[in-house]
Amino acid sequence: MAHETPIVKVELRDRLGTRYARRLRKNGRLPATIYSKGKDPISVSVDEKEVLTHLHAGSHIIELDNGDGNPATVLVKDLQFGYLGDNLIHVDFARVNMKQVVTINMTLELSGQPTKASEAGAILEIPRPEIEIECMVQDIPDSIKVDLTTVEEVFTIGDLILPDGVRAILDPERHIAHVTIIQEEIDEPEASTEDGDDATPEVISESPAEETSEEGSE
Repeated sequence: MAHETPIVKVELRDRLGTRYARRLRKNGRLPATIYSKGKDPISVSVDEKEVLTHLHAGSHIIELDNGDGNPATVLVKDLQFGYLGDNLIHVDFARVNMKQVVTINMTLELSGQPTKASEAGAILEIPRPEIEIECMVQDIPDSIKVDLTTVEEVFTIGDLILPDGVRAILDPERHIAHVTIIQEEIDEPEASTEDGDDATPEVISESPAEETSEEGSE
């Protein structure tokens, strides 16, 4: 990692439940949980603005300090958002060490557009704006930048230039971005007769001729 690992102060939570979590958020703190392998989860709270600042800066690794002089190095494991999806209401952390190999999702920083995207009817599609990577905690990159300016039509996972020690999980042939050409539908002319008139189906009625017979009377 190029930047210094941020340190966030935490406070232990002795009261759990929706009511107390709502009260914490009202006071500008987020409920959080620290998970450690082989140990019980620890319920804590963190300053909402401070954590959001680090998350927006792309931090995946944070040091949590509870004041005992031994900060815990954690990976941001999961973010829980509210009903409308616009506000963070809970954070899950997983305790790790810097040499540990982890798998995380990284959002790609895309810029520019392929050359074919400027053609008539062309649409640039981004089916994969983030990718899953595997690396040691100490090698987690700050960001993965993708410049599409020199791309003709398709950019795949295999085209990514990843830092040393970082490996993409998915198939290298998977598309990150590609150009799709939308063609307008052409109306086909209706069927017509040789002389140009619209063809009219022939109606055939089956009406047997009435047979008349004269009967003689005695």
